[in-house]
Amino acid sequence: MDSVSGIGVLDKAVTVLDALEAGPLTLGELVDATGLPRATAYRLAAALEVHAFVGRDGDGRFQLGPRLAQPALQVVARPALEMLRDATGESVQLYVRRGDRRLCIDALESPHGLRTIVPVGALLPLDVGSAGKVLREDRATLKRGWAESVEERQKGVASVSSPVYEDGRVAAAVSVSGPVERTTRAPGRRYAKAVLDAARAIEAATP
Repeated sequence: MDSVSGIGVLDKAVTVLDALEAGPLTLGELVDATGLPRATAYRLAAALEVHAFVGRDGDGRFQLGPRLAQPALQVVARPALEMLRDATGESVQLYVRRGDRRLCIDALESPHGLRTIVPVGALLPLDVGSAGKVLREDRATLKRGWAESVEERQKGVASVSSPVYEDGRVAAAVSVSGPVERTTRAPGRRYAKAVLDAARAIEAATP
């Protein structure tokens, strides 16, 4: 392909991102859409994934990553996160998948002195925690619409999370978390409805 900017590798990377704007693609589909050699398309997509410009869906297809989605998602999600924090009195977070981990792209802290603190930008594992269950698209979680965890990632902390869908795929997980002494060891009974309402509010606000 001819270079537009004079920096060939940059132009090829942008070609990959342009192709993924249409939706998730397998490697073969990405090759067809970009006209790049298979090895080049894979190397560029994998490198862009490291920097969160590209991600993977539940079927392993390449898609636009959280770094591109996060600014708009943060803006539209903030009112719902504030509503969830105020309704529950606990800390709330918004996560997106980043490879085999989850990235916190927004968080609001509980007004209580004893509270859960997850800093924006924190990278946490997918294999523990309610948000991890949502983002790895656990079948039982998606069927029920929410997941809960009690002391899976951190002792004394429980959480409830629900998927936020965009174009039929899980785009993010909205969560509420707090100390077990307030959330109880069955946090879903207390917070599932509020978390589900927040997820639907985010979806409704997404352009």
